[in-house]
Amino acid sequence: MTDRTTSPAGAGVLEAAALAAEHLDLLVLGAARDIHGSVSNRVHTVVDKVAGGPTLAHRIHDGISTGVYAGLGLGLRASAKALRKADQLGIGPSIEDGPRGRFVVSAVNGLIGDKLVADGSPLAIEIGVRRDGRDVPLTPEGLANAYPEASDALVVFLHGLCETENYWDRRSRPRPADGLSTPSYGARLESDEGWSPVFVRANTGLTLAETGVALSSLLTRLVEAWPTEVHRIALVGHSMGGLIARAACAVSLTEDEPWTDKVTNIVTLGAPHTGSPVERSIARGIRAAAHAPELLPLARIFEQRSVGVLDLHDGMPEDVGAVPNAQYHLVAATLSRSATHPVAATVGDYLVQYRSAVGLLPGNVEMFPGADILHVGGADHFDLLNHDDVYAALRGWLTRTPRADTSRS
Repeated sequence: MTDRTTSPAGAGVLEAAALAAEHLDLLVLGAARDIHGSVSNRVHTVVDKVAGGPTLAHRIHDGISTGVYAGLGLGLRASAKALRKADQLGIGPSIEDGPRGRFVVSAVNGLIGDKLVADGSPLAIEIGVRRDGRDVPLTPEGLANAYPEASDALVVFLHGLCETENYWDRRSRPRPADGLSTPSYGARLESDEGWSPVFVRANTGLTLAETGVALSSLLTRLVEAWPTEVHRIALVGHSMGGLIARAACAVSLTEDEPWTDKVTNIVTLGAPHTGSPVERSIARGIRAAAHAPELLPLARIFEQRSVGVLDLHDGMPEDVGAVPNAQYHLVAATLSRSATHPVAATVGDYLVQYRSAVGLLPGNVEMFPGADILHVGGADHFDLLNHDDVYAALRGWLTRTPRADTSRS
C-alpha cells in the first residue's frame, strides 16, 4: 500500500466515494430533510389550529423524523471518514486509471472545483498537458519523450466545462459508413498538416480569470521547453475552452509573455461568448425559488455550483484576449438546419445559442470583426468535438505556410 495524501494525481476511487458521501449528507439529505420539514409543518399547522394546540401526532412525527435524518447524516459522515482514511492508506485503485474515472473527476471539478481547491482535496485538478491519460512533465526531457516528432507548430486543444481531454476522441459526425471511429482533430492535423497536437486538461470550476492565468503560465513553460523552436501556435477551445483561451491571451498580453506573439489562430467551437442560457435559467430558477419555501432547499443545491459555472452567465467582454495579429474562427452548431430559425436563437445547440457562439452583441455588433464564421446545422453542442465539416474548415484555416508568411513583426 502507498500513501496518497501528498499526491493529488494519485487520488483513488475511495476518495471520490468519500466526497460523494459528504455531499449526499450536505446537499441531498439536507434538501430532503428541509423539504420534508417544510411540507409537514404546513400540514401540522392546519391540524394544530383545528385541535387548538400541538397534537401528539405532530410531536411524534417531529421526534421520529429528527432521529432518522440525524442517524442517516451520522452514517454518511462516518462512511466518508472511513473511505478517505482507506484511500490515504493506498487501498483501492486510482481514479485516474481509466477514462470513466477521469470523466468523474473532471465533472466534479466543473461543478465544485473551486471548493475542492479551497479544501485541499486530492481530487482538485491542476492544469496540465495530457497524453495517453497522463500528465506530461513540462521539461525538455519530458516533452521530447512525449512528442518524439515535435514540429514547430502547436495546436492546443482546450476542453469545456466538466470535460476531459478524452472528449476530443468523440466519434465523428456524420457517422462513418464502416462504423469505425474517426481520428480526432489533433491526430488528423498532425498527419495532414504537420501540426503537433497538445491536449490540455484544466479545472473548469475555477474562475475564467484564474484558469487563464494558469494556462498562460503553462504555455510559457511549454514553449520554453518544447523540443524545437516554436514558430506558430493555434488555440482550439470547445465551449468554455474558447473563453479560457481568450482569458489566457489577455493575461499574456498584459504580462508581455512571448507565447502570444506566436499565436496565429484562435478557434472557438460553441463558445458562449455572450453567455450561456443554461446558467441564466439556473439563476432565474433560484430567484423564483425564494418565493416558495418548499423549493428553497433545492435552490441551495444549485447555489453550490462553482464560480466557473457562474462565469458563464454573461460570457466575456469583447476586448478580453483580443490578440492583434491572430485570426479568429468562430464555429456554431444549431439543432436547426438554418442559423436564422427560431430554434437557433432560443435553443441553439442545446447549451449555447447561435448569437453567443458567433459573438453577436445587441444591434448585431460583432465582437470579433473579420472573424471566420462556420455554422454547422443539424448538430448539437458535443458534435463540434469531432465533425467532418469542422475539420475541413480547421484544416483550411490552419494550412501550414512557409515561415516567412507567418512571421510576426
